[in-house]
Amino acid sequence: MEAVPDMDAFVLSEILAVLMFATLCVALLSGFPVAFTLGSVALGFAALGMAFGVFDWVLLQALPNRVFGAMGNETLLAVPLFVFMGRMLERSGVAEDLLETVGRLFGRVRGGLVVAVMLVGALLAASTGIVGATVVAMGLISLPVMLRNGYDPRLASGTICAAGTLGQIIPPSLVLVLLGDQLGSAYQQAQLRAGNFAPKTVSVGDLFAGALLPGLVLVGLYLAYLLWTAWRRPELAPPLPARAEPLPKRQLLLALVAPLVLVLLVLGSILKGYATPTEAAAVGAVGATLIALAAGRLSLARVREVVDGTVTISAMVYFILIGATVFTLVFRGLGGEDMVHYWLANLPGGMWGALLIALFAMFLLGFVLDFIEIVLVVVPIVAPALLAMGADPVWLGVLIAMVLQTSFLTPPFGFALFYLRGVAPPEVPTVTIYRGVVPFILLQMAMVGVLLVWPSLATWLPGKML
Repeated sequence: MEAVPDMDAFVLSEILAVLMFATLCVALLSGFPVAFTLGSVALGFAALGMAFGVFDWVLLQALPNRVFGAMGNETLLAVPLFVFMGRMLERSGVAEDLLETVGRLFGRVRGGLVVAVMLVGALLAASTGIVGATVVAMGLISLPVMLRNGYDPRLASGTICAAGTLGQIIPPSLVLVLLGDQLGSAYQQAQLRAGNFAPKTVSVGDLFAGALLPGLVLVGLYLAYLLWTAWRRPELAPPLPARAEPLPKRQLLLALVAPLVLVLLVLGSILKGYATPTEAAAVGAVGATLIALAAGRLSLARVREVVDGTVTISAMVYFILIGATVFTLVFRGLGGEDMVHYWLANLPGGMWGALLIALFAMFLLGFVLDFIEIVLVVVPIVAPALLAMGADPVWLGVLIAMVLQTSFLTPPFGFALFYLRGVAPPEVPTVTIYRGVVPFILLQMAMVGVLLVWPSLATWLPGKML
């Protein structure tokens, strides 16, 4: 087909870029594997672009180097190691022991069980970083116990969903690892486009440090709400009857102290600069294995189960990464990135208007896409424009993680709600789960608002580290 004139070619390439993204959104709803959907849609529109003369096929020659670069990315090697660490703590029963131990420590207090669930959820979030695994584990372990002891189903289910989504914001987590890698590349691109040929870098460790304080403040807000609710309406969260036998010291050491020390060791080594996220993740994987061994929960069958789960999740992440690489390459080749940059730069309100629109779009996409697809597909498209307009990369990354966490908690499509619905008993209807998460959604929104008006909450600690 004869190439169209330059102006028509420019308009046609923009139309193809918009259609490409719209087609992807529709195709993802079909249930076809995400990685293959990304790749097939991208290659299909690359062929269309070449047919109309608005896409240079030479760009596809860069694809092998990009794929090999992604597979050899040392930062992304932290993904399977952190997954292994979380799976080992979950499958070895350490997470269950942790919940039981903390529940016995706080059970005699009003609302003690929901406080225990929130604290354990925060600790599991820092060790697993996977929303589905945390919500399912907490739902299976703690929901029957709370219902059996007279806790309000709405309060119990809302607490479990909120605690499970903390894995989005509390480091170390998969979201922050992937965000750190993508924002680091986008930040360098933005600086190069601005004429800075000695660009500054943003690391995963910077994002971990930036997310730590907002994550802890959010946990504090959750706990304050739970304690206030238990004090105001004690019938919703009654204390447990006292047990005659004291808590064994060995159980306290293995179930509570050991996982806490492991998380502090992993996170502290990253924040102090003693280890890279990948090195710290390796330490975490070995430490989780040693804890399971000391607890007498390690067997060949369990190790095989942990390894199988780790390989499955890691392969999914890397396949989506390859598909996203193909998609972004073709999208940029069609001029989509320049178009998005132009649109965002010309929105009312400048950087703030563009930021709010981008965050709202990601909030809506969180209803239908998992965080991996959003981070690997959407962030590389919008982040360079926002960073070029002056957004701080660490602040932007923490905001994105917080907005995705809110999306996964919001009815009717929040992923955390679906995970809990799958393991909740029949006497807890779906509407009860929806009503239970409303107070936590309001707290999430308040936290996003605090971050918008007070960026230093995310940028202060990374600045101190530097």
